[in-house]
Amino acid sequence: MKINIYGRIKLKIRLIKKISMITFLLLAAALISVFTNYRYKETFINTDRRLPIYCVDTKEKKVAMTFDVSLGDEYIEEILNVLDKYNIKATFFIVGDWIDRNPDKLKQIHEKGHEIGNHSNRHPNMTKISEEKIVEDININEAKIRNITTSGTKLFRCPEGAYNDKVINTVEKSGYYCIQWDVDSIDWKEQGADIEYNRVIKNIKPGSIMLFHNTAKYTPENLPKIIKKLSEEGYKFVKVGELIYKENYRLDNEGRQISK
Repeated sequence: MKINIYGRIKLKIRLIKKISMITFLLLAAALISVFTNYRYKETFINTDRRLPIYCVDTKEKKVAMTFDVSLGDEYIEEILNVLDKYNIKATFFIVGDWIDRNPDKLKQIHEKGHEIGNHSNRHPNMTKISEEKIVEDININEAKIRNITTSGTKLFRCPEGAYNDKVINTVEKSGYYCIQWDVDSIDWKEQGADIEYNRVIKNIKPGSIMLFHNTAKYTPENLPKIIKKLSEEGYKFVKVGELIYKENYRLDNEGRQISK
């Protein structure tokens, strides 16, 4: 009698375990299905979203170094010295407020043969202001750049990297190529020289656009190592204006510029 009772108990336990396992598997499958459908739906919905240029589709091993300049003037001299030493020409996206405080440094950057990009006048989040305000802000900084360099720029980078369809459309209607990046050093966090170096080297590929900041303390010491490493791997450094396609191109859903 006891054997039958114990047998029944064991059978019930096994049955409960099987039911629990089946329930778990069904729930997991349902969650995976929902997540997959959501991801697909999200990708589908975002297909028509306007994007800036993140990188360029090319088989040539050429890349662009860019520097966002908006706050202090720390390390500008060190960065320029490194670029001079290795004969590298970079692209500097500069904010108008910074130009007001450092007109001589803008002139110096330009005279050394580096490319100047418009990074707005006051560094606002442009997704939160009107189209008219976007145009006004860009034009004010354009005038400042032109006043010192005697030439304008056709490159624009959104403050904070923030954009939406309105911003991209407005920037392009104003005659600019909107430039983002696909290799972010995240140097502004100052997490450590090795961390930032490895982050750049790990993510670089032909056609990449790198992002650095002139106020990040590890950037001046990392630049020579990055330049040497990439040069050894056969990469050449060009300005953004020399990297991107100016016409007959399309962007994929990752912002990669592809020649038609």
